[in-house]
Amino acid sequence: MSVYDKLKQLGIELPPVAIPAAAYVPFVRTGNLVFVSGHIAKRDGKPWVGQLGKTMGTEEGKAAARSIAIDLMGTLHAAVGDLGKVKRIVKLMSLVNSASDYTEQHLVTNGASELFGQVFGDSGAHARSAFGVAQIPLGACVEIELIAEV
Repeated sequence: MSVYDKLKQLGIELPPVAIPAAAYVPFVRTGNLVFVSGHIAKRDGKPWVGQLGKTMGTEEGKAAARSIAIDLMGTLHAAVGDLGKVKRIVKLMSLVNSASDYTEQHLVTNGASELFGQVFGDSGAHARSAFGVAQIPLGACVEIELIAEV
């Protein structure tokens, strides 16, 4: 089953590339690697605002991370033209807007990691980092960046 068949089966439509909000580009391709800039969580087209452990729980954060994975795949599709060319999701870096005593950033990030595994199979298994941070641009609850091999 192709990546696009899996996306369709999951009811996922890839969004267009978001226009950068600052002085950067959505992705950079160098050699066989594509570096996708950090994407913040959005809900209804607006930043998904919140702080884990204060105004949001882990399950909502996980849903936000999953939504970011969809946006990242849309940008990755724009970068390579065909997600079938992706050999491997190499690494995710996840920043979770967290209260000082919140320690489940890794569980929030699973929302993205699990979706990449569903869509790309073994090629979706990746290295990753998940950090708790004091704030993310626009008050977003989660931001994730991605590196892929093509």
